[in-house]
Amino acid sequence: MKLPDIPLSKLISFVEEDSPYGDITSAAVIDEQDSTAVITARQNLILSGISECIRLSEWYDLSIIRAGTDGISYAPGDEILIVRGDAHTILLLERTLLNILGRMSGIATQTRILQERVSTINPDCRITATRKTAPGLRLMDKKAAMTGGADPHRFSLSDAVLIKDNHRVLVSADEAVRRARKSGAYHCIEAEADTIEEAVMIAEAGADIILLDNMSPQEVLETVNLLKKKGLREKVVIEVSGGITGDTIDSYASLPIDRISLGMLTHSVTNADLSLDIMK
Repeated sequence: MKLPDIPLSKLISFVEEDSPYGDITSAAVIDEQDSTAVITARQNLILSGISECIRLSEWYDLSIIRAGTDGISYAPGDEILIVRGDAHTILLLERTLLNILGRMSGIATQTRILQERVSTINPDCRITATRKTAPGLRLMDKKAAMTGGADPHRFSLSDAVLIKDNHRVLVSADEAVRRARKSGAYHCIEAEADTIEEAVMIAEAGADIILLDNMSPQEVLETVNLLKKKGLREKVVIEVSGGITGDTIDSYASLPIDRISLGMLTHSVTNADLSLDIMK
C-alpha cells in the first residue's frame, strides 16, 4: 500500500498554530540574515516524517542541502536534515519540524522493533495500527506506523465494516455479518468475538476477518483449533487485539494467527529524540 501524503495545508496549520502572531522573540533580537541549520538524531531511530519536513521547508523558501530517507535506520549523531535560508524562518519552523520528526519517527521506531520481533517468531503474522490516534494527526500516525512496517488497518469508519461489541449489544454478531454482507459486495467485513462460540458463529455467517478481542493466548489457540476442526480456518483471517503490549506480544505471535492489532503504536507514543542547531 502506498504511503499517504499529508496535505500541505495541514502542515502549514501546525506552523500557524505555533505562531498565530509571528515569532516575537526572533523578530525582536535577530537581524535579517541567512543561516544553515542541521537536524541531528540523538538516539537510534527509524526515520519518518522527512518528506513532510522537506515539503514544509520548501514552502517557506528554505533550501534543502541534505535529507535522510524515511524508513531508514539512523544512529545518534547522524544528520537527518540540513536546510539553509532566512534565520527567522528557520527559527519559526524549528519546533514544528522537530515535532513532526519526533512523533513520526517514534512511532516508526517502535513499530519496526515489534514487527521484527513478531516476524522472527511467526513470519506470516503482521502487526496493524488502529484508529487510536491523536485527533487531527491520524494520517501522520498511520503513515509513521506503515513506515515502520505495520499494516494500517482502517483509516476511518468509511473504509471497512468492523462489527464491535457495542454493535453486538443491538444486533447479534452473526446477524450483523449477514446484514453487512447484504449492504454491499465491495467492503471487507470484520467482526469481533469475545468467546470461542462467537468466533465460530461469525465465521459461519461469512465474515472475512475475525477479531479475537481480549482473549488469552490459550483461548486464541483453542478458537483456531476449533475453526480448523469445522473447516472454517482457511476461510477467515484471524486477528487478535486487546491491550497487547511489548511484554505480551511474543506469546500471541507464537500462535497460528494472521494479525496482531496494537493500539499502543499510536495511543502511547514516545517521541524520538532529535535536535536542531543553527550553524554560525
